[in-house]
Amino acid sequence: MNLANALTISRILVVPVIVVLLICEGFWTSVISSVLFTAAAITDYLDGYFARKYNLESDLGKLLDPLADKLLTATVLIMLIPLGRVPAWMVAVIIGREMAVTGLRGLASEKNIVIAANWLGKYKTAFQCTALIPLLLHYQIYGIEFHEAGMFFLWIALFFSLWSGIDYMYHYTKQVIV
Repeated sequence: MNLANALTISRILVVPVIVVLLICEGFWTSVISSVLFTAAAITDYLDGYFARKYNLESDLGKLLDPLADKLLTATVLIMLIPLGRVPAWMVAVIIGREMAVTGLRGLASEKNIVIAANWLGKYKTAFQCTALIPLLLHYQIYGIEFHEAGMFFLWIALFFSLWSGIDYMYHYTKQVIV
């Protein structure tokens, strides 16, 4: 156990807390879930930073980090559906892309093919987080329509999800055929 892995595990542990907060829907539970999600998103950056800076990279971290990211974002997206904050079809497309890319990574790994993450995936992640924070907050505060802002960024996240998924499949296919 090291600092980077502890941050990753904290991201996993916050997921059930956010779920309970969303089940108990209300203004303050929305605020708290948004703050917790924001903190978890920051730990995603910090765990990678500490792992690289202090040479704390580990097999456990390589396994848990992407799992924690997907668990956090997929759970929040799914929990927002029955609250009427996001359309189910958008969530299905975003999670479907995640599953497809994860499957391709597994196939690529078996063939010793490495397809590096690129800027499209980083944009996808950034826009997903940028969308989910206001979607969790949801309410109008000081004249700011947080739900509308969240949906604006979710559309952008959907665009980058599709583009990066297609790009990943293209590069995988290109390396398999060659």
